[in-house]
Amino acid sequence: MSPLFPALTGGAQAERPALRFGERSLTYGELAGVTGALADRLRGSGRVAVWATPTLETAVAVVAALRAGVPAVPLNPRSGEKELGHILSDSAPSLVLTAPGDELPLPVRRPERIEVGVDGTAHADPGERPGAGEDPALVVYTSGTTGPPKGAVIPRRAVASTLDALADAWRWTGDDVLVHALPLFHVHGLVLGVLGPLRRGGSVRHLGRFSTDGVARELNHGATMLFGVPTMYHRIAEALPADAELAKALGRARLLVSGSAALPVHDHERIAAATGRRVTERYGMTETLMNTSVRADGEPRAGTVGVPLPGVELRLVEDDGTPLTARDGESVGEIQVRGPNLFTEYLNRPDATAAAFTADGWFRTGDMAVRDPDGYVRIVGRKATDLIKSGGYKIGAGEIENALLEHPGVREAAVTGAPDPDLGERVVAWIVPADPQSPPTADELASHVADRLAPHKRPRTVHHLSSLPRNDMGKIMKRALKTDE
Repeated sequence: MSPLFPALTGGAQAERPALRFGERSLTYGELAGVTGALADRLRGSGRVAVWATPTLETAVAVVAALRAGVPAVPLNPRSGEKELGHILSDSAPSLVLTAPGDELPLPVRRPERIEVGVDGTAHADPGERPGAGEDPALVVYTSGTTGPPKGAVIPRRAVASTLDALADAWRWTGDDVLVHALPLFHVHGLVLGVLGPLRRGGSVRHLGRFSTDGVARELNHGATMLFGVPTMYHRIAEALPADAELAKALGRARLLVSGSAALPVHDHERIAAATGRRVTERYGMTETLMNTSVRADGEPRAGTVGVPLPGVELRLVEDDGTPLTARDGESVGEIQVRGPNLFTEYLNRPDATAAAFTADGWFRTGDMAVRDPDGYVRIVGRKATDLIKSGGYKIGAGEIENALLEHPGVREAAVTGAPDPDLGERVVAWIVPADPQSPPTADELASHVADRLAPHKRPRTVHHLSSLPRNDMGKIMKRALKTDE
């Protein structure tokens, strides 16, 4: 297939900025040199692990591996030794690539180490190794909520097809400058946030650590796009009333994108009211990269993730696998997808790979959604944790969470189901109150939800918490929300 990074294979863009992390940066010419030299060392190495700190070295390491035709295994530096040990044992990398001086935990010290240099002036570029579309590009480990993490093998054609589909949907070009502060061990921050700009011939500015000041600074100095997760946009929404410069900066952005979890409608509306810009949501996961998005020329409707991307087929199915044809905005089904964006397998797990696909090749996402009459997809939650079957109804936790967040006394909200002898399951709300000294009552919240949605969707039980458990990407870890009731 054609090179993943055309802008690195010719000299026309040599002086254009490619990557910037804090005060450190590389032009396309410098990036071609350092990644080409490293790629020359990596060829034939088999899989290589990358200690994926939010640094220039991580971006250089992954691009070099891809240019060498060697699969990269990003390692989360915040993972515990047991998890890292499992990932390294499972993926068996021959090398680990790090920034100079990184301190590594014991499991990561076992493979041979290469410290990545980013001096862009000393090396000629030997070019990118041509690769077949099915050749593995990345092995990205899932969160492992139901067991040890599984390594999703992502082929080169999935990376290329997803990034090209997003270019079509978002009108993404080499003139765009992306700012973000996402982790680089996940497909959002790494594939979309680093490889995406490089495939287009644009540039990326990584903040290292998220701050609203950093976002405002970069958008005020030429950045055109912002990628973030809901926790980041929530902090932006909270800061906007007292920060006119932030509102002005966001108003200059061509595209604000949120992903990795649903952005609450309340935050959507607060950002739109203050900036005149609506946040675009997209939907994807490790195994599929990106499936849907609101298009740049479409309606950025709060609470939806838009329509399937070019080349992606999407259907909703009933519990028994029967396709759900209704587009009424109410009928809930599991999302299944197929297309060139899909992973090829779970590494060393043929059983899990077989279970993830239907007999006719559709990937079972485990996400539940409804479709509006115009085809827009609205995700209501995960099948395992967010679908509540109560009194004969299928209820998605997400819409109840959005309704709860509209209450002025609620700062954060999560909704789960609990066994109920009468209803089968009852709706349980977990609330972080805006004022811990005066939290909203259970009856008050039940009436609030019933008035906005329907009586059968009201929470029957309410728990007050000081915070909700979240992972590195800001997703609420609902399995940690337990009750002895």
